[in-house]
Amino acid sequence: MPIDEREIPGSPVGRRVVLGLLAAGAAGIVGGGALQKGLASVLGPIGNRDPTGLIGLIPVGNNFRFYSVTQGAPRKDESSYALTVGGSVDNARTFTLQDLRSMPQTSLVRDFQCVTGWRVPEVPWSGVRLADILDAVGPTASATSMRFTSFDGTYTESLTIEQARSDDVLVALTMLDGAVTHDHGGPVRLFVASMYGYKSIKWLGGIELTDNVVPGYWENRGYDIDAHVGESNGRRDDPTS
Repeated sequence: MPIDEREIPGSPVGRRVVLGLLAAGAAGIVGGGALQKGLASVLGPIGNRDPTGLIGLIPVGNNFRFYSVTQGAPRKDESSYALTVGGSVDNARTFTLQDLRSMPQTSLVRDFQCVTGWRVPEVPWSGVRLADILDAVGPTASATSMRFTSFDGTYTESLTIEQARSDDVLVALTMLDGAVTHDHGGPVRLFVASMYGYKSIKWLGGIELTDNVVPGYWENRGYDIDAHVGESNGRRDDPTS
């Protein structure tokens, strides 16, 4: 997803560094999957501290590219992570990592599609269905939507409650057969399988139930609120499942 560097504080990645990484990316494509994965692991922490989005230009094949709208996010672990859920609910709650792990877990394999066109195919995910979180807090009669906040302090997203209750919307605890890493938005992130990646907020820290949709960070910058793959801004030739 594009980032307007005029709106985001921080020093851009230097031209020499970008040119070097572009060359490394090209070598990775020639060198094959193992080299691409190694390059992706290097680019992760760099991309999450690059508010210009230039790191997203590096070709890494069918691997994740890393974006952050800030200078990254603080690291959370077993002792410091908490997911607060409140707003228009009957029973506001705070979930620790252990709380989330003790709830029923759902596993699925889905592509991850960025609105800018790149795709990572057949990614294994697991976590708590967002519908189960909703059931635990009890939305009030007036609640129609959900606002998500990241513990990076800036990024936000939104879903309607109807969208949130889909079986393939997860509060994700694992991906790629391991715990969600910090660079991938861990220890907890959202995964909305049927929508473009900007809806799957990284570093999930808060959920607020609201009476109306509150547009998220990128939606306030022109992206569609309803972001189903193939039916929204982005590639028009994508399947919707």
